[in-house]
Amino acid sequence: MSVVTVMIVDDDKLLRYGLQRILETAADLRVVVVCDGRDAVAMAERHTPDVALVDIQMPDVDGFGVLAELRRLAAPPAVAMLTGFGSDEHVVRALSEGAAGFFLKDANPHELIPGVRLLAAGGSAMSSRVVRALANNHENGFSGPASPAGSLPPGAVDEVLTSRERTVLELLPTGMSNTEIAQRLSLSRSTVKDHVSAILTKLGVANRVQAAVAAHHRVSRPVGAVPGRAGAERGSRA
Repeated sequence: MSVVTVMIVDDDKLLRYGLQRILETAADLRVVVVCDGRDAVAMAERHTPDVALVDIQMPDVDGFGVLAELRRLAAPPAVAMLTGFGSDEHVVRALSEGAAGFFLKDANPHELIPGVRLLAAGGSAMSSRVVRALANNHENGFSGPASPAGSLPPGAVDEVLTSRERTVLELLPTGMSNTEIAQRLSLSRSTVKDHVSAILTKLGVANRVQAAVAAHHRVSRPVGAVPGRAGAERGSRA
């Protein structure tokens, strides 16, 4: 069994302990280091974790600064930001600066553990409450430097994407990796990668999480739901 190594960066020792206890209930997750923001880069270089969970608001160090430094490492971890509240400004900035995920600190363990696995596999993960809030705000006119679906008006998503790309887009809110999407749709991993790249370009978004928010905005189904086989078969004709 492959073990996913995790680093927790937060100034709150009690929270760090709680997150570690939650994550290590899963046999395939191991927290290799917990630290505050000042030690994050040195600890990441020493332990090379697969995933880093980084608090946004720390008293001495800005979590966004930690994100930027971690992304510059030779072997950077997948970074998910932690916050006690789903501020649109914070979420948008985190996504625009390269975070692969965004979790609320009180995230359900059944959401956090699979999310960390997906991050390690190269996927994206975000608390469902954050996705819903962003989608709702976007529908109500929210915009920002990295707002979901770029500058496309509602309804334009279906116009710019092919049938197959729409099928792939519908799977992005589940956090599936390219490999998992490929298996689901009976495609090659490279084909799925090409579709995802085309989706990001056409929607004017920076990463898979933003595309997932656009997908949630587009379809009226709960976050995490996947299209039925009929939808996949329709997409296969693209």
